[in-house]
Amino acid sequence: MMAKNSVARKYDRLAAIFDLLENPMEMMGGKKWRKRLFAQVEGDKILEVGVGTGKNFPYYPPHKSVTGIDISKKMLAKAAWKAAQLKLSIPLYNMDVQDLKFPPGSFDAVVSTFVFCSVADPEKGLEEIKRVLKPGGKIFFLEHVRPRGIRGRIFDLLNPFFVRLLGNNINRPTLAAIRKAGFTITHEENLFSDIFKFIESARP
Repeated sequence: MMAKNSVARKYDRLAAIFDLLENPMEMMGGKKWRKRLFAQVEGDKILEVGVGTGKNFPYYPPHKSVTGIDISKKMLAKAAWKAAQLKLSIPLYNMDVQDLKFPPGSFDAVVSTFVFCSVADPEKGLEEIKRVLKPGGKIFFLEHVRPRGIRGRIFDLLNPFFVRLLGNNINRPTLAAIRKAGFTITHEENLFSDIFKFIESARP
């Protein structure tokens, strides 16, 4: 509970300037990466975890049923405003990916963009996603992960600074966590070196 509250408080504090902080990444390629992801999203009923300020909303294909969750109420307020500006009807819930309140098999697909770097227990979050996905359902990730070699060790040294400043980890072995949760990685694509990745994985 303490870890959950700590993450929520950090993102509540950052909500007002979050888009500004992430603008360099968006300029570097984030917008293009989001388009790349949403060109692959399958299924009619979609859950977006860690919806943040609603950056993905413009990219959803029409006629999809989208539900969004976030641990931060202030982030959700930003997302609600963005949905209203885009005239989108997207139910938004203050919820932790580690404790989803949806029945099993509720969704065809899950979208997660730069979320699991800040989840306290990634494996627990992935298990919850597996529970609410229908059999054969997929998760579509954009994520930054720990790179290989000497850069990985540098990221390990820098990680405490990023956790303290932004509440996210830059050295997560996310691919291993996805496999450990029982998903099959069906597509993995490097977007910027081997740090930023597009990952598609399927539930058994």
